Amino acid sequence: MHTTTHNGISRRGLFKVSAALLAGASGLAALPKQLLAAPVEGRLATLIDLSRCDGCAGRPQPACVTSCKQEKNPTVPMPVDPIPSPFPTNIIEDWSKKQEVADRLTPYNRIFVQKAQVTVNGKAQTISIPRRCMHCDNPACATICPFSANTKDKNSAVVIDQELCFGGAKCKTVCPWKIPQRQSGVGLYLKVAKEFMGNGVMYKCDLCIDRLKDGKAPACMEACPKQAMLIGPRDQIYAEAEKRAAAIGGHIFGKQENGGTATLYVSPVPFEELDRQLSPASADPKQGQPQLKPGVTRKMAESDGMAKAVLAAPAIGLVAGLVGAFSRLSQRKAENAGKESR
Repeated sequence: MHTTTHNGISRRGLFKVSAALLAGASGLAALPKQLLAAPVEGRLATLIDLSRCDGCAGRPQPACVTSCKQEKNPTVPMPVDPIPSPFPTNIIEDWSKKQEVADRLTPYNRIFVQKAQVTVNGKAQTISIPRRCMHCDNPACATICPFSANTKDKNSAVVIDQELCFGGAKCKTVCPWKIPQRQSGVGLYLKVAKEFMGNGVMYKCDLCIDRLKDGKAPACMEACPKQAMLIGPRDQIYAEAEKRAAAIGGHIFGKQENGGTATLYVSPVPFEELDRQLSPASADPKQGQPQLKPGVTRKMAESDGMAKAVLAAPAIGLVAGLVGAFSRLSQRKAENAGKESR
């Protein structure tokens, strides 16, 4: 039985097309800029081939960074002015006037390219490493969010709903790479308790989920001139990663890290070496420049349910109390207005 997509392409036919494209991926000219010809149901994965990425040498900034900014920055609302100072931290994170920053993750820069100076086959070489959300198989960031603003889609994308996020940053705390970044002065908290609830909205790569559902590749992948990034059905991407790693005597990152991810890196250099280059003693992954330590384990692995319940209870209780208080205040104002008009 052939189920037809809205573009008139059978699902079985689509998977054949994807498989054929992956089969020819070893020849650069055979790879199209867009792998998905129609929406794919089921789990996807992405492959980032570090043997092909050159960081867009000669360009002002990598094409993946430029395309992501063009796609996503218009979706971030302008923050209120002035931005409320949150109690008790008084920490405001405002990137709205620094949208041009491209050497780290920010709400306006959801992918960036790190550089590692290494030796490959006895020769000095620069390895360019595109970094963004890994889209983990069992994301602790989604587990810990007390408002379920952070969820994992059936296509494997981990997505933060900016209409529900309070910017509490628990997702960043449990992420081993500290990927999510906060923009203060935007979001739901401004309407609930702007001095006490959260501090904005957390932003990160969502794998261009809207584009995926329209059968388009993520903007960063579509723009890559070296076709160093690939997306497709998970089993095929995993097989392709193994094939490429074997062909260059290389290494894979993402299969086990943080419990497994929907993003695989293939590198001609051991990831231990890359991590040493990216993680000097002064490095701080909290500052939007993730490390690349192999084998990093997942936090909360044995306490997901309890952790979420403990975190959610006070937050939900507070929201319920605030909503009730606002309702009572509104009702009281209406009653007073009615009395004054008599």
